[in-house]
Amino acid sequence: MKAEIVPDSQHRGIVAALPQPPRDFAQLARFDRPIGWWLLYWPCAWGVLLAGGQARWELLAWFLLGSIAMRGAGCVYNDIVDADLDVKVARTALRPVASGRVSKRAAWMWLIALCLIGLVVLLQLRWQAQLVALGSLALVAAYPFMKRITGFPQAWLGLVFTWGAPTGWTAIRSDNLLVMLALYAGAWAWCVGYDTIYACQDREDDAAIGIGSSAITLGNHVHGGVAAFYGAALALWALAFWLLRPDWLVLLALAPAALHLGWQALTLEPDDADNALARFRSNRTAGLLVALACWVVGNA
Repeated sequence: MKAEIVPDSQHRGIVAALPQPPRDFAQLARFDRPIGWWLLYWPCAWGVLLAGGQARWELLAWFLLGSIAMRGAGCVYNDIVDADLDVKVARTALRPVASGRVSKRAAWMWLIALCLIGLVVLLQLRWQAQLVALGSLALVAAYPFMKRITGFPQAWLGLVFTWGAPTGWTAIRSDNLLVMLALYAGAWAWCVGYDTIYACQDREDDAAIGIGSSAITLGNHVHGGVAAFYGAALALWALAFWLLRPDWLVLLALAPAALHLGWQALTLEPDDADNALARFRSNRTAGLLVALACWVVGNA
C-alpha cells in the first residue's frame, strides 16, 4: 500500500507557533522545510573549503544566510509561476499561493524582500564571486518552466541548485578552474540524483497533469538512474580532489560520502513516499560528509 504523502503545508516548531498570516509567508519561503537551504548551502561550503578557506568562518556564515534567503526566494518564485499546476497535485495543493491564502502581489513583495537579504550577502563577496553568483539568475528564472517542456527538469535544477560551488570557490581564489568545474559537475550529478528521489513522491500526479520528471522518465530504472548519478558525482569529486592534490590518499576522504550515497541508492523504495522523502532528506548528511572531505583535501 502506498505511503501517505506528507503535504508541503505541514508545519512544525517555530513556524507552527506563528499566527496564520506570517505562518503562510514562512511556509511560502519553506522555512518549515530546512532541508532545501542545506542542499543549497553545502555546495557553497564545498567551494570555500576545497579552495582553502577553512579559516573563513564568517564567509561560511554569510553563505548560510544567503542560502536560506535565496532558497526562500526561489520557492516563492516557483510557487507564483506554478500556482496553476500546484492545485492539481496532492502534495502541493495547499501551498499558500495555490490555495489563495497569499495573493500573487503579496508573494512578489515577499520575494523582493528575500532578494534584498540576498543582495546584502552578495555585497560581502569579492567582485569575482559577485559576478559568478549573478550568472545564475537566468538559470533560476527559467527553472520553473522546465517541467513543462522537458522530461528531465532535474538536469536544469542541478545547474541552479549547485551554483554555490563555483561561487564559493571564486570567493576564495580564481585559479585551478578545472578543479572548480569538476566539483561543480559532481554537485550537479548529486542534485539530479537526490531530486529524482524527491520526484518519486509525485510520479502519479505529475503524469496525470502532463509535466516532466526524471522519476517518470526513468520509469522502472529509478534505482539504476539514481545510482548512476551518485556514481558520477563521486567520480567527479574524486577528479576534483586529484587535480588539486594528486595523491591516492586524498580519495579516501570521499569514502564516508560514498558509503552514504550507496546506502541511499540501495535502500530506496520509489513507490513508498515516506521512504523516498527520508532518503531525500538524508542528503543533508551527504552534504556534510562531502564538506568534511573538502575540508581535509583543501587543508592538505
